[in-house]
Amino acid sequence: MKLIDTKDAAGHVLCHDITQIIPGVSKGPVFKKGHVVTAEDIPVLLSVGKEHLYVWEKKEGMLHEDEAAEILREICMGEDPCMTAGEPSEGKIEIRAAEDGLFKLDRKRLKAVNSLGEMMIATIHGDMPVHKGQKLAGTRVIPLVIEEEKMKRAKEAAGDRPLFSLLPFRKLRYGLVVTGNEVAAGRIEDAFGPVLRKKLDDYGGKFMGQQILSDDREGITEAIRKFAGDGAELILVSGGMSVDPDDRTPGAIKDTGTEIISYGAPVLPGAMFLLSYLKTEGGEIPVLGLPGCIMYAKRTVFDLVLPRILAGERLSAEDLADYGEGGLCLGCEECHYPNCGFGK
Repeated sequence: MKLIDTKDAAGHVLCHDITQIIPGVSKGPVFKKGHVVTAEDIPVLLSVGKEHLYVWEKKEGMLHEDEAAEILREICMGEDPCMTAGEPSEGKIEIRAAEDGLFKLDRKRLKAVNSLGEMMIATIHGDMPVHKGQKLAGTRVIPLVIEEEKMKRAKEAAGDRPLFSLLPFRKLRYGLVVTGNEVAAGRIEDAFGPVLRKKLDDYGGKFMGQQILSDDREGITEAIRKFAGDGAELILVSGGMSVDPDDRTPGAIKDTGTEIISYGAPVLPGAMFLLSYLKTEGGEIPVLGLPGCIMYAKRTVFDLVLPRILAGERLSAEDLADYGEGGLCLGCEECHYPNCGFGK
C-alpha cells in the first residue's frame, strides 16, 4: 500500500472500504475495497472527509484480486457455453447455469486448488440436476493482491481442462414395460406408469408407449426388444424386481442380451434397482429395472440415476457404489430434493 493525496487518486485502486454516514439516513461503504477511483469519484471522497487514501501500489509479479478472480473463473469453466459468470467484484465471481443440465466437477482437482490457500472455490454438489439461472459456484481471492506465481500454481493444480462442466439433458424417446399379474389382470390399477411419465415429462422425454404384462419372462423380454426395435433410447421396466419366485423381470431383462451393470444399489429406497445396457445397430440403450418403491416413495435411486442417463453418461457399477454415502433418503414430509443430502 501507499498513501496518496485524494486529488491525485484517479486510476488508483482502493485498499479499504470508504464509509459514508448520513445521519438518520444511511451508513455504509460509498466505495468498496478494490474500487478503481475515477475523476468523478474524487469530489465524493473529499465530501466524506478523505483528504488522503491508501491505494494499491502496482508491483511486478503481483495481481489485483479481480485479475486473479478471472483466472479462477477460467480454471472453473473455461469457455463452456452452458455456464455463465458475473463480473469480478472484490475478488469474487459467481458461476451460474446457462441451461438445464447435469453439473459435473472434478473433486480431486478442485481440492488441489483450494489447498493452495489465499483463494477458494465453493460449489454445489456434483452429479446433480440444475436449472437455467441456478448458482453453481462462487470463487474468491482472499487478499487484495496476490502473487502471480501463486495463480500459476493454481492453473497447474487444475490441469489442462476446466474443473466444471454442464451436460445438457437429452430429450430421449422412452418406452415403459409395467409387469405384474395383478396389474395385467386388472385387479389393481397401474401406479407405475403415471409416476414414471411425470418424471420423464419434467425432463422433456418423448413417450413412445406402455405395455402392461403379467409376470411372463418371455413376454417381458419380447416387449423390451420391441421398444428397442421401434427406436427407443431408454426403456424402463417396472415391477417384479425382488427375489420372490414369481418376480421374473431381472431374468427377462438379461434374456434380451443386455449387459447387466448391477443388480442392486446402495440406495434406500431403491436397493433392488437394475442397470443394464442393450446394444443395437444405433448404439446402446439403457434398460432399467425399477423396484416397487418407485411408485410410492417421493425420491428413490431412480431420481439419482435418471439425470445422469439423460445427460449422456454411461454409468458403471462403481458409480452406483459411490451412492452408499448419502444414499439414504430420510423421507422428509416436505421434500426438498435436490437441495438436501440425498445422493451426495
